[in-house]
Amino acid sequence: MATIAGIPAHVPSDRVVDFDIFAPPGVEEDYWAAWKSLRGPHGIVWTTANGGHWIATDGAITRDLWADAERLSSESLAVTPGLGEVMDFIPLQQDPPEHKPFRMAVMKGFANQYVTAMEPLVREVSSELAEGLAPKGGCEFMSEFAEILPIHVFLTLIGVPTEDRTKLRPLGQQLTRPDGSMTVVELRDAADAYLEPYVRARLENPGTDLFSRILSVPIEGRAWTFGEAQRMCRNLLFGGLDTVVAMLGNFAMHLAQNPADQALLREDRTLIPQAADELMRRYPTVSVTRNLVADVEVDGITMKDGDLVYLSSALHNLDPDCFDDPERVDFARNLQPVRHTTMGVGAHRCVGAGLARMEAITFLEEWLDRIPEFRIAEGTKPRFRGGNVAALTDLRLSW
Repeated sequence: MATIAGIPAHVPSDRVVDFDIFAPPGVEEDYWAAWKSLRGPHGIVWTTANGGHWIATDGAITRDLWADAERLSSESLAVTPGLGEVMDFIPLQQDPPEHKPFRMAVMKGFANQYVTAMEPLVREVSSELAEGLAPKGGCEFMSEFAEILPIHVFLTLIGVPTEDRTKLRPLGQQLTRPDGSMTVVELRDAADAYLEPYVRARLENPGTDLFSRILSVPIEGRAWTFGEAQRMCRNLLFGGLDTVVAMLGNFAMHLAQNPADQALLREDRTLIPQAADELMRRYPTVSVTRNLVADVEVDGITMKDGDLVYLSSALHNLDPDCFDDPERVDFARNLQPVRHTTMGVGAHRCVGAGLARMEAITFLEEWLDRIPEFRIAEGTKPRFRGGNVAALTDLRLSW
């Protein structure tokens, strides 16, 4: 393809920006403001960072492209060079119709009755953590709560030792917010080495854990191969190590910064499910990469077959053309007309969305029961790190 100064010939010069999705300007202090800075007159722009790729900046375009499984493929996984080819996740990197039987098997593993059965554990761990922190008068929320609860729950769900959390958590961080300390091959191999004995055991002698439930569902009448099982378990392991951690941090940060909302939930616990949904909408941190398998005309330009396009849930959820006054948190907001994209949209909507929502609701209930009015600790500021799943790295609370 002909290029001018490294920019593909089909990219109009007025669409070119220098925007690193892993390090947007000011991301350490406010992830959402950093992404908001990308908004402008165009709904699609081309960044020269990370090898060059499109970014959808308009909310409606973002959602439409996210849901387009015919012209946009999930195969690439991310703009990180080689990550998609190496990880080869099932079902996340499969496209219809290939992914359907695999996704159906995973969905059966996450059926409502199994999510409901996990609630007592989520409540128990939440209450124990909160009770342990309450007498201290404060905490660093990410390391002392957010990085413990969801990973403990997920490791219990897949039937592996919960004490392995400390060695598995860094792998999730390297996938979504790489710092260069591991190659993508080293990252995959570390996950596979950990998972292999469990995958083989689940195939040979299934139990009642999540992996066993999924692998017991035939794929179009046949058993899973070891390679397929390994790719699926690898996918779920990485999925369970990061997203809910980030979400809980955002919830705690908002309530610490907004005492009126905190007081409202303390006064009326019936609002908590709605509050969880609204906080998920307001503080999205997940983005995805899609590779085009056909030319796509949008916003007055033509993206070419083979191009990469980056889609940020923040740019959909916080678009005033998609949600009224989107940066305002409103626990009575009607979220039905346009579903937010925090958990994705379309064929690859997060299979664990129900579990994540239950964890969020239970966290709010148990934390507010056991921790008095809390705030951002004096002299500190929340700190973020950008990435495909952005997250707070430091959130100091006091009460």
